[in-house]
Amino acid sequence: MKRIYIAGPYSADNVMDVLRNIREGIKISTEVFKLGYSPFSPWLDFHFVLMDIGNELKLEDFYRYSIDWLAVSDAILMTGDWQNSKGSAKEWEYAKKNNIPVFYSIGELIKSDIENKLNNIC
Repeated sequence: MKRIYIAGPYSADNVMDVLRNIREGIKISTEVFKLGYSPFSPWLDFHFVLMDIGNELKLEDFYRYSIDWLAVSDAILMTGDWQNSKGSAKEWEYAKKNNIPVFYSIGELIKSDIENKLNNIC
């Protein structure tokens, strides 16, 4: 397992909570990256918005692009209060429907990865 899609809350009712969600998502993505995985971090999408001078990008564009990355991921890691995030709930449903392994903590991800590596040795 190498490519890990990180899912969790992004949107919020106010800008301060959006920024907190971005900070937390990037923090978790960085932890996963430091462990040797290749995370897809949707919270880095804000860069696209900063460069979208004509405001041509729509929310649907981000959903499509995220699902395209989830489709080629080895697993998805659900973080934070993902159950209350429309986007994360859709990503979870997609993963389940397409047999993409779902993890709910970094520890669970690491444990599964180690077990898989041990099974391949034996």
